[in-house]
Amino acid sequence: MMTKLRTMFEAHGFDVISRISEKFGMRASKLRLFFIYLSFITLGSVFALYLTTAFFLWIKDSIFIKRRSVFDL
Repeated sequence: MMTKLRTMFEAHGFDVISRISEKFGMRASKLRLFFIYLSFITLGSVFALYLTTAFFLWIKDSIFIKRRSVFDL
C-alpha cells in the first residue's frame, strides 16, 4: 500500500513543476531552484523579524526599569 501511495505521489505530485515550467516556457530545473530559494528567503525573513523583535524588547527592558514597590521590601 505504501509503494502504491508513493508511486501515485511521484506520478502526480512531482509533475506540477514540469507543467508550470512548460506553461511559462522555462526549464523545470530553474523553476525548482526558484522555489527552493524562495522557501529559504521566506524562512529567513521570519527568523530575522523574530531577532529584530527580540532586540527591541531587550532595549525596551533596559531603558524602562521596573521599580520595586514598597510592598516588595
